[in-house]
Amino acid sequence: MGPVGPATPPAGFRVMLVDDSAVVRRVLGDVVRRQPDLVLAGTATNGEEALCLVDELKPDVVVLDVEMPVLDGIGALKRLKQLHPKLPVVMFSTLTERGAAATVDALAAGADDYLTKPTAIAGPGRGFEAVVEKMLPLLRMWGSISYQRRHRVALPPLQSRPARRPQGVPSRSAAQAVAAIVVGSSTGGPNALSVLVPALPAGLGVPVLVVQHMPPTFTKLLADRLDRSSALPVWEVAGPAPLEAGCVYLARGGMHLVVKGTAGAPRAELDDGPPENSCKPAVDVLMRSAAALWAGGVLGVVLTGMGQDGLAGSEAIVSAGGRVVVQDEASSVVWGMPGAVARAGIADEVLPLAEIAANVLRRVVAVNDRERAGATPPRPAWVVAR
Repeated sequence: MGPVGPATPPAGFRVMLVDDSAVVRRVLGDVVRRQPDLVLAGTATNGEEALCLVDELKPDVVVLDVEMPVLDGIGALKRLKQLHPKLPVVMFSTLTERGAAATVDALAAGADDYLTKPTAIAGPGRGFEAVVEKMLPLLRMWGSISYQRRHRVALPPLQSRPARRPQGVPSRSAAQAVAAIVVGSSTGGPNALSVLVPALPAGLGVPVLVVQHMPPTFTKLLADRLDRSSALPVWEVAGPAPLEAGCVYLARGGMHLVVKGTAGAPRAELDDGPPENSCKPAVDVLMRSAAALWAGGVLGVVLTGMGQDGLAGSEAIVSAGGRVVVQDEASSVVWGMPGAVARAGIADEVLPLAEIAANVLRRVVAVNDRERAGATPPRPAWVVAR
C-alpha cells in the first residue's frame, strides 16, 4: 500500500442507502445521520435510481438491497462495478435460503461485503439493534477503504522474487510434484474463487482444499455455485472424507478444515477448535495440517482478504519445503492476507488474479493416466448424490 492522505474526510464518510422499503431507508438513514463520522449522502428506492444518482451523490460506500423492483440489487451491483469498480458495495439481504443464495451470487459478482436484514425493521428493537451493531463498523471500515483508495499515491507493484527460505530449508526443485493445493481467502474471496476455480481443468491431478471466511449457510451455497461453473467437482466438507485428485473441498463455515491420514491416503476432517485470527474456519489451521502431511508437496495460494490469516500457515508451508503464490494488490479487494505473506518475503509469486490458475497448473506436474487423457474425475464415493 502506498502513502495515503488524511485518515477520514473532514465531513465523514458518505453513505448511500438503496432499498425499496421506506421504513428501512428512514430508520437506517436516521442512524447514519446521528454518527459524527458518517454522512447520509442520499437514498434510492431501486437499482436504476441508484445508478442515476451515484455520480451526483459521490458516496464512499453503498448499502444495496438485494430484492427491489425495476432493477434488483444484483443487476445494479454488476453495473455499479462496471462504472465504479473501486466503490465498496455492501449487500443487504434477509437470512433466508433465497436471501443467502442471492447474497452469495452478489459476492461472486463483486460485492465487497454483506449485511443481514431482519425480517422486519420498524424501529428500536432486538432485530434493529443487531443490524445497527453490525452496520456501523462495516460502513466505517468500507468508507475508510474507499477514501484511502482515492487518496493513495500509487507505488510500483511489488515484484515477484524467489521466496525467502528459513535457514536449513533447501529450495525445492521446480520439477518436484505438487501433492495438494491449499487456498485461503476472505473479503472479496467469493469473487476471486469464481475466477480461480473454474479456470482449473478437469485434468488436475491433485486435490484442492479451500478455506473461505463465511458462515455455514453461505459456504454450502458457495460450494454449489462453484460446482455448477467448474470442470472440477466442488464439495463443502461436511464430515470425514477421503481426498481425491481432481476434486475441490471447501471448508464448512464455523468449523476448521484439517487434513489427516498419510500422504498416500489423505482425508479431510472438520475440527471444532477455537478460532484463530478471529476466524473459523482459519486458513492457518488448514495450511499447518497440510504442511505436516505433505511437506514440500504443498502449494499454497493466498487470495484477497482482510487481516493476516494465512501468514503463519504460509510460513509453515515454506518451512516444510513447499511454495506459496499470492494475489497482487491491484486485483485484490483488500490486500491484507496476501499482502502480509508478500511483505514477509515468503511468496514465490505475487500475481494478478487472472494469472494465478495458469501459474498453479504449471506447478502441478504429477498427473495420472486418466487425467492426462483429460477425463473428468468421478464423483467421490462418499458424496451423497444431490
